[in-house]
Amino acid sequence: MMTSRERVRLALDHREPDRVPLDLGASTVTGMHVDTVYRLRQALRLDAPGTPVKVIEIGQMLGEVKLDLQAALGIDTVLLPGTGTAFGFPLEGWKEWQTFAGTPVLVPAGFNTQPEPNGDLLLYPEGDRSAPPSGRMPRGGFYFDVIVRQPPLDEDNLRVEDNLEDFQPVSSRELEHYRERAEELYTQTDKAIVLNLGALALGNIARVPGPGLKHPRGIRDVEEWYISLSSRPEHVYKIFERQTEISLANIQKIFEVVGNRVAAAYLTGTDFGAQNGPFVSPRTYRRLFFPFHKEVNDWIHAHTAWKTFIHSCGSVWALLEDFVAAGFDILNPVQCSAANMDPVELKKKFGDKVTFWGGGVDTQRTLPFGTPDEVRKQVCERVRTFGPGGGFVFNAVHNVQALVPIENVLAMYGAAREYGVYPLRRESAA
Repeated sequence: MMTSRERVRLALDHREPDRVPLDLGASTVTGMHVDTVYRLRQALRLDAPGTPVKVIEIGQMLGEVKLDLQAALGIDTVLLPGTGTAFGFPLEGWKEWQTFAGTPVLVPAGFNTQPEPNGDLLLYPEGDRSAPPSGRMPRGGFYFDVIVRQPPLDEDNLRVEDNLEDFQPVSSRELEHYRERAEELYTQTDKAIVLNLGALALGNIARVPGPGLKHPRGIRDVEEWYISLSSRPEHVYKIFERQTEISLANIQKIFEVVGNRVAAAYLTGTDFGAQNGPFVSPRTYRRLFFPFHKEVNDWIHAHTAWKTFIHSCGSVWALLEDFVAAGFDILNPVQCSAANMDPVELKKKFGDKVTFWGGGVDTQRTLPFGTPDEVRKQVCERVRTFGPGGGFVFNAVHNVQALVPIENVLAMYGAAREYGVYPLRRESAA
């Protein structure tokens, strides 16, 4: 019987395994909101009522996908994370908390919130309430929005270093974590390991405001950052150049401790697409992003067996040729609901060039608002479109959100297992 690791490797090599591999939670863009993880575990009777679920990604409030849940759904992948959070505190010292939905969860010790008079929750960098808050969850909400804390800009004295404060050399403690965790996952599971780096988060708008810094400096306003791509391209280029130097040195050190136990490395979550088209032009991508994406991809392909993973929401058809030329092996989340992202055309033109990791069901409409039969039908169609010849790892389009009906989640993974067996069945789901 084929192992999960073998199954994913064949798919990434554009060959057909025994069935389409399934992912849930192997990255911070292929996971599930903690409220939904809790309800799913309860529905599958994996926990006693009231058993809390760990929140492993704070901004998006993603829940831990443990091995027993992976087994219940037939998941083939597993996350190799770092030890930190975007808000500057480590994933340790777990304590009990409740979401606005009443879900019992575990959060890190540095998760230090303060309610506002209107009921919003404020979150603080490094858990330090003496610093200005860097995150806000609206009353009754599900996620933490990053708070922009833009200092006054001195146009004549902009410093590259100010936008690099949150990009530092990897510590020996972090390297030891990667070593131990990679060995544990490789020897104690048969899953394909996904290394969650985000190392090429060049201009990732979730990182630009510096949510983990007590007093961020540099260009930290979202609007000002996007303007800078056109008004200050030389300055942005220098930031990216230095950031890539740091990231590449870190990747080399991490490879020394994890080796080729890793199947895929999630490198960048910078979004280049909006619903109706890219909001970064091909020219801007080629000028500011492409050289550094290619530099890191080239090193990884020359020295490792890893496949490299780019996440970009939205309509990115106009940039796909450049992503391929930059050396990315994997495209996520494959937002088929965006303009010019037709699944058939994507597979036809790029199916032999990149692995589609995602695109399995629409998370804007079908998964949250459709019926289980509608979910099954769309999953069948996507598996039938993306699956032939390999080059497809099944996942929803981005993270499964809060409030999604559990019967739809079960229908999604049930259909993926049923219709994803090679040779692929050609009939549609009922």
